[in-house]
This record gives sequence, structure tokens and C-alpha cells, in this order.
Amino acid sequence: MPQIENGKAARTIIFGILVTGIAVIASDVLPFICFLALPQAGLFTRVRFGKHSVTICVATIILIAILSSGILIDTFFLSGLFLLGFAMGECFNRKLPVEVTVIFPLFVALTAYLFGLYFYSNQLNLGMLAFVNEQVQKNLELTLKLYESMGVSMENIKMFSDNFDRIQHDLVRLIPAIVISLTLIMVWLNLLLSKSLEVRSRLSFYHFGSLNQWKAPEILVWFVIGCGILLILSGSGLRLLSISGILVLMTIYFFQGIAIVSFYFEKKRFPRFLKIFMYSIIAVQQILLFFIIGLGFFDMWMNFRKLEQKETN
Repeated sequence: MPQIENGKAARTIIFGILVTGIAVIASDVLPFICFLALPQAGLFTRVRFGKHSVTICVATIILIAILSSGILIDTFFLSGLFLLGFAMGECFNRKLPVEVTVIFPLFVALTAYLFGLYFYSNQLNLGMLAFVNEQVQKNLELTLKLYESMGVSMENIKMFSDNFDRIQHDLVRLIPAIVISLTLIMVWLNLLLSKSLEVRSRLSFYHFGSLNQWKAPEILVWFVIGCGILLILSGSGLRLLSISGILVLMTIYFFQGIAIVSFYFEKKRFPRFLKIFMYSIIAVQQILLFFIIGLGFFDMWMNFRKLEQKETN
């Protein structure tokens, strides 16, 4: 009996490594899919393979390290994406609230990114801040050259050149908020995809109701107001801190706003192709993005979905 169980466990682990290995190799060949493929592989590993999932997770990270050719920052970044999904699967297994299912994977992924940045900058004999400064400077110089090749007016190029140091200074200090916001979006997208993964894999782990009824905690409104006051009244240091806070909070209110849009798409029974078309327009039109964020923010007072009334009825 122990031999049979050991053989069964070995087959399960091999199957798990094959599944995650396909996701890792696909992400290596087509890097743009890694933001969805690796987290979904991590999620599937945790909810499907139970007690064997940790072994499969370690083997997957080793495979990522091999395919990254020893480039530490790539290894930690891709591992962070896989662990993001793995942490989300852990939250599903424990049936934690949706907010925790977003925040915990976010924290895991950011920790992996931070370790990757630390070890890679040390490998180059640079501090983390010096490394980030150097990368931002290189990208801004490339942007300036691109503007020149595109025939942008000399007045705009001169304005960019004159403010080069200030732009670099501000961008370096806004990067943490930008990374947090982008990672939040990745977590949100993978949370939405997890329902499809449950259907395709014939597993049962998705315990949330309809996410189009989700609302951000009301206390966040005061953080928005506080950041707005700091932005108006403070000096440069606190100004950048308030902008960072607003960037992250705008991302959260975008989720609430898009939940409102999804709620009405479902209520009015929009066909699938029309939903895809409308979401595509929202993704590329900046004005609509700000409109969606506004919907999410003012929903606290306007209650666009009339959720409390439905609960009372």
C-alpha cells in the first residue's frame, strides 16, 4: 500500500510539473502572456494538487530560474507572478474574503519583486535606488531620442530637456505606486479569470458571489480626501506621496466603477460581443477610464446599483 501511494503521489507531482512547465515555457516564448499564464498556473497548482502543490511550486521556480539564464531580476519577477496565483489559490482554499484574496497575492508578488531588485542591484554593485535611477534615466533618454526622430516640435523637446532632472526625480519616487497599481490590475484580472479556470478544470473553489456587486470599503474615501488636501497644500516630498496614494486609490475605484458597468451590462442583457467591444473602448479611451473611476468613487453617495434597497426588499 505505501508503494502504491508513493507511486500515485509521484504521478501527481509529475503531472503538476508538466502543467506548470507548459505555462512557464509558453511565457518564455511569448512574454506578453506571462501576466496571466503564470498566475493561473500557480492558482491551478494550489487548488488542484493539495499537499503536493508546494513540491510542484518549488520545481516550477527552479524551472523559471533555468529558463531565465541566471538573470536574477527575471527569475524573481516571473516567480512572483507564479506565487501571486499560488497565494490566490491558498486564499480560495481557506475561503477568505475577496479583499484578502486580492491583498495577500499582491503582497507576495511585491515581496518577490523587491527581493529580485535587491539581489540584481547588488549583483551590479549598485544600490536599489541607484539602479532604479539609472534605468529611469536610460528610458527617458530613449524617449527624448524618439521624440527627435518623430519630428516633435523643438519647443516641446526643449521643455522636456529643461525638466529632464525633475521628471527623473519624480518618476523614480512614483514607481512604487505604479508597480502596486499594475500588480493590483494583474491580481484583479486573474481573479476574474479564476471563475473560467474553475469551469474548465471542473474543480470547485470559487466561493465569491457576483463581483459586479463589489464595493470598496467606505473608509478609503477619507484617504482620497486626505491625499487631495496634501496635494494642494504640501511641498514636493508630500506632494509625490499624495500622488502615489491617489494612483493606487484610483485603481481601486476603477475596479468598483467597472463593477457598476458590468452590473448594468448584465442587467440589460448585453450580448457578449457588445460587452467585449465596450470594454475595449474603455481600455483605450483615457476619458472613459476617468469616467469609470468617477463612477466608482461617487457610488458611495449615489449608490448607482441600488444594492442596499435590494437587500432590504
